[in-house]
Amino acid sequence: MNRKITPPIPEAIVQLQRQLDQFRSTQPRRTKLPESLWQAAVELARQHGIYPVAHPLRLDYMGLKNRLGGLPMLRRKATKPAFVELVAPQATAEECVIEFESTRGSKMRIQWKASAPRDWVSLLRAWRETEG
Repeated sequence: MNRKITPPIPEAIVQLQRQLDQFRSTQPRRTKLPESLWQAAVELARQHGIYPVAHPLRLDYMGLKNRLGGLPMLRRKATKPAFVELVAPQATAEECVIEFESTRGSKMRIQWKASAPRDWVSLLRAWRETEG
């Protein structure tokens, strides 16, 4: 049986959830939320993403997304590694070893003995293309 484990709701979202519950309990159904509550939700969505905020707060996903207005927000998804530039301390290196590991766990090791590096960049590209 596959059951997804839901991560705990961050405390800031729980606090806003309490405020929304209190507001909703004192107002008739379909009453518009005050702008201050929407702004708090927008700030949380910038930090945690739209769905993780909209779902527990029972807010309209598209309404929250529109209020973000295309402003950049942080995502919880893992980011891919950035480009890393390798700079040799001296041009007279006798031996060089570079090791790569893919996200799938495959490994590649490049080793050469020369003063100038070989075309390892093309080899790395070809290897990454086979990784899919």
